[in-house]
Amino acid sequence: MTMRLVLSALSGLPLIRPGDDLVELVRRGLVSEAITLVPGDVIVLAQKVVSKAEGRLVNLAEVRPSEAAIQLAGEVGKDPRLVEVILSESREVLRKRPGMIIVEHRLGFVCANAGVDHSNVRGEGGRPEDWVLMLPADPDASARRFRERLAQRTGVEVAVLVIDSHGRAWRKGTVGVAIGVAGFPALVDLRGRPDLFGYLLQSTEVGLADEIAAAASALMGQADESRPAIHVRGVPYPLRDGSLSELVRPTGEDLFR
Repeated sequence: MTMRLVLSALSGLPLIRPGDDLVELVRRGLVSEAITLVPGDVIVLAQKVVSKAEGRLVNLAEVRPSEAAIQLAGEVGKDPRLVEVILSESREVLRKRPGMIIVEHRLGFVCANAGVDHSNVRGEGGRPEDWVLMLPADPDASARRFRERLAQRTGVEVAVLVIDSHGRAWRKGTVGVAIGVAGFPALVDLRGRPDLFGYLLQSTEVGLADEIAAAASALMGQADESRPAIHVRGVPYPLRDGSLSELVRPTGEDLFR
């Protein structure tokens, strides 16, 4: 049987502003691409459009840095106001060097600068360079709400992933990873299944949400492509509900901290 994984970028989405109806904009994008949803489909959303719609913008002109932020900013050469926002989104600073802060985000995963970003961000008023964007407050909840509302308008329940671009400790280059999951198996446990020769797999768990996130991210792009929503069809595993927590390695299993 021929297996196909088909990804389609949805066209026509405008620049997202706080309060925009992201579900309706994606629905129109599906119509524009002549895509009729069916069970098993997946909608992948760039974190930035979700964060923007939810109003997660911060104007640094309104931020008063703490003493801790001022000290860390001096060590890494960053704006103390930006560092204050990073610390507000972090559980712990794990590594630091000039130009870089690696933290455990309050959502549990490890990333650079707590996901706080300047690129493709513009707020209302003030200096453009003073606006930054934080990750959604609860990406799993964002994905669930989007899924429920899209089902109400289309009559079809699909899976939803909210994704972001993360670096990796031992490899160069950013890749798309899932930070919010709804109706999708974030992790697929293949332990106990036989391989081609009957050997039972002992440790294989597939980060399926991250695999789909990486594929979608390649189509979204990272600069001025304006493709923040991707339709996916043909995921070769059965769908179920899932969450980000499946992908976050517990601290007790972390060999590098």
